[in-house]
Amino acid sequence: MQPIGPWLERQYRHAAGAMLRSISPVDIVKQRPGFGQTVRARKGAIVASPILAAYDPDPDYFFHWYRDSAVIIDALRLLRSDQTVGPEALEHLADFVRFSRSLQHLDGRALVADAGWRAAVAVDFRKFLRTEADLDRVHDEAVAGETRVNPDGTLDISSWPRPQHDGPSLRALALLRWARESIPALEQAEDLAALIRFDLEYTARHWRESSFDIWEEEQGRHYYTLRVAAGALAAGARWLERSEQSDLHRRCASEAQEIQRILDEFWLPDAGYYRSRVLSSGASSAKELDIAVILAAVHTAADARGGPHTPQDPRMHATLERLEALFGEAYDINRSRPDGMGPAMGRYAGDVYYSGGAYFFSTLGAAEFCFRAAAHAGDADAWIGRGDAYLQTVRVHVPASGAMSEQFDQRTGAQTSAKELAWSYAGFISCVHARRAAIGQGSRA
Repeated sequence: MQPIGPWLERQYRHAAGAMLRSISPVDIVKQRPGFGQTVRARKGAIVASPILAAYDPDPDYFFHWYRDSAVIIDALRLLRSDQTVGPEALEHLADFVRFSRSLQHLDGRALVADAGWRAAVAVDFRKFLRTEADLDRVHDEAVAGETRVNPDGTLDISSWPRPQHDGPSLRALALLRWARESIPALEQAEDLAALIRFDLEYTARHWRESSFDIWEEEQGRHYYTLRVAAGALAAGARWLERSEQSDLHRRCASEAQEIQRILDEFWLPDAGYYRSRVLSSGASSAKELDIAVILAAVHTAADARGGPHTPQDPRMHATLERLEALFGEAYDINRSRPDGMGPAMGRYAGDVYYSGGAYFFSTLGAAEFCFRAAAHAGDADAWIGRGDAYLQTVRVHVPASGAMSEQFDQRTGAQTSAKELAWSYAGFISCVHARRAAIGQGSRA
């Protein structure tokens, strides 16, 4: 195969520009006539995709997801660090902080009191609306448990799986990284610090509660949610140690240690992997072997210090091997792949969402995991080669235009689901940075 280096640099530049289109897309107006809505994005909002769709057949991703927006604002930090993006990066960060803090004032009770908005919803769409009881619970810090909001800063009125608790943890992690690099240069440093403290306090109070998983499908306790909570609280404790927030510092440190102990219970020795979930119903789940476990290690790696539940964990290595075997056998595009290409990675066995196939951010997450493992491994070259094999697979499924959707079909390799997914681009940016760190920028073609 051709050396991957030149393509990586071209695609990196494209990914940067494409991802930026999802940040503060104030020139885009989204019409949802069935819901009686006209949505005009505000500065600081980050949409999952700037491409307008309405399940026609592509999904409507013109929402500010807490989780996705945190991943993207963190990738923006990386673009600033290598000067791909200039001073406007700090402007985007300041807008994001202001927008995020404004969401704390949302109150679902106002929608309960004003029934007029329901009358504007088409009759055949009313079955998709949230109940009054659901909306009545959304106020004060409970707003942070929302899965997503409209990018105009209003509540999502559709019946959607909630609560989710990974968003505040991921946002805290991303903003803590910005804080370490940028507080002296950021005019809104106090707002940034206040938002970090809010997210840490929310995480410390709510991590024990049942929530929906990263894919918004099953309720219970989830490895991904707990791992990012532990990562945020541990990083937050180190940040708070330098301030006068001694009580919160001690609480964050203590809660992080408790979560770490609970994460150990997710290891299934007979199966040889970390399971992704324990359902509230007590039933077993067919989704226990899930790429979310690998993504948890990747999304917390920048703040981890090695050991269990990091890319240096042999149990994590075993989990990745089980996922490779699963998708290597399940997908036609993997069974016919040439030497030098890693398996295209999906989410879990039996996925039926759109093509139920490979995801760019899953495959890139596996690659980044390998590069993160290489940074502290005696067999670094082997890990780097393994990561590059995943990137070769991504390369094959990215057209000359550089466009990256959410999925690529498990049988044909054609891109499917949401077009121009910001998380796909953010995952690419993060992966390339991890590769550079593992091998030294420019030292490997």
